[in-house]
Amino acid sequence: MKKQIFKNKYYNEKDLQSCGFKNIGRNVSIHEKINICGVENVSIGSNVRIDPYTNIVATGPIIIGSYIHIGSYCLLQGAEGIVIEDFCTLSHGVKIFTRNDDYSGNHLAGPMLPGEYTNVTKGSVIIKKYAIIGSNSVILPNIIIGEGCSVGALSFVKKNLQEWNMYAGVPVRKIGNRSKNLLKLKKRIFS
Repeated sequence: MKKQIFKNKYYNEKDLQSCGFKNIGRNVSIHEKINICGVENVSIGSNVRIDPYTNIVATGPIIIGSYIHIGSYCLLQGAEGIVIEDFCTLSHGVKIFTRNDDYSGNHLAGPMLPGEYTNVTKGSVIIKKYAIIGSNSVILPNIIIGEGCSVGALSFVKKNLQEWNMYAGVPVRKIGNRSKNLLKLKKRIFS
């Protein structure tokens, strides 16, 4: 008998029911090698997969819709709240921040300092339906990514993105319009 070397366990919704999530849907797969702080602040819809080595810090509410894939090595730093609406994808290594220090040198930086000495930008991040965020992209606080947006790999998002556009770069800029053909494909699946 061969010894199993690689273990690759995904917990399902039955396994996850007793973990203390605010809400957990059906057909949810979360890899055993992720970290979630503040599980009681996390709501997850149905048909969701979260891959290994993802970190979710839910000191504020994090709402993950249905038909979502969160790739490995992602970070959701959700002190001010994160909403990921239905049919979205976060590719490998995406980082979402809802707080950001001032790097100008005019203020001190770090969470252990009194607020009057820092200048922290705070705000929720909302990713609307059908958006896809490319690998290793970074999203700063107080951002809305419009419905149907695509963000290319290695992009830096520091402004709101308009719906059904394609963006890429550091910082992101519009590079084109995104097709809405995926809406027809969704109708075929659910008809």
